[in-house]
Amino acid sequence: MGRQRRDEREEPQARLSDGSIARIAPGDFGGGWELVVDGTPQSHVDLDDPTHLHFEYVARMGAVIDQLPRGPLTAVHLGAGGLTVPRYVEATRPGSRQQVVELEQPLVDLVREHLPLPRGAAIRIRIGDARTGLERLPASLSGNVDLLVSDVYSGARTPAHLTTVEFYRAAAALLAPAGVMLVNVSDGAGLAFARRQVATVREVLPHVVVLAEVQVLKGRRFGNLVVAASAAELPTEWLPRLMAAGPHPAKVAEGREIDEFVRGALPATDADATPSPRPSASLFER
Repeated sequence: MGRQRRDEREEPQARLSDGSIARIAPGDFGGGWELVVDGTPQSHVDLDDPTHLHFEYVARMGAVIDQLPRGPLTAVHLGAGGLTVPRYVEATRPGSRQQVVELEQPLVDLVREHLPLPRGAAIRIRIGDARTGLERLPASLSGNVDLLVSDVYSGARTPAHLTTVEFYRAAAALLAPAGVMLVNVSDGAGLAFARRQVATVREVLPHVVVLAEVQVLKGRRFGNLVVAASAAELPTEWLPRLMAAGPHPAKVAEGREIDEFVRGALPATDADATPSPRPSASLFER
């Protein structure tokens, strides 16, 4: 059944620096609200229950976050979207200190006005490019970040300069010895971009796992893969069972599977990186 048509002009909107339109739309499935940018759903937010992670890849990020040691986290988020993951961390790890870097001030204003953050949440939002924003974060964060999330999109694509060894080295420098980096990677048939991204991340952080829906991980359809990486061994003991439980049949690729996944893929550098592939225009049709 198709989604019910509605007048998008009546929804809260903001024009971004590239001319695209960001809007807040009612969630068609699962309630809550969606942040939609240039026709691409980028975030789902449930103001009544911030632990409700409706997007599948975000739920997989949540599964990894839940495996981190108990207690408050020091977290950095590159890309704001609807601030879904910062809200989740705030709800599940009270007392966490979080920094968010987002390029678009109009998007932040739109989200803050119509999807307000919980009162008292220690979530600082900084405006700027994700890569240059790393250099402007407080020096005290260096080597002390428990969780770093890179989920940056311009429309439906991740910019090339946020996909390279140089970028991931700068981001990884913030991590505590056992800190974890989570990267949202979107790709389609063949997974050429995703394989290269995993090889790039592994060039910087040796312990890497990939979480995705089974058909996406096999390269049979376009979708999101979550790359989790750390300088220390990742806490993955319970993840395979969690992934099998849903949403949708999913799995964790690790160890030799990662070796096979990246075989023949060269890490991306500033000299040769490309943006993530553009999804089909019909993928997000409403």
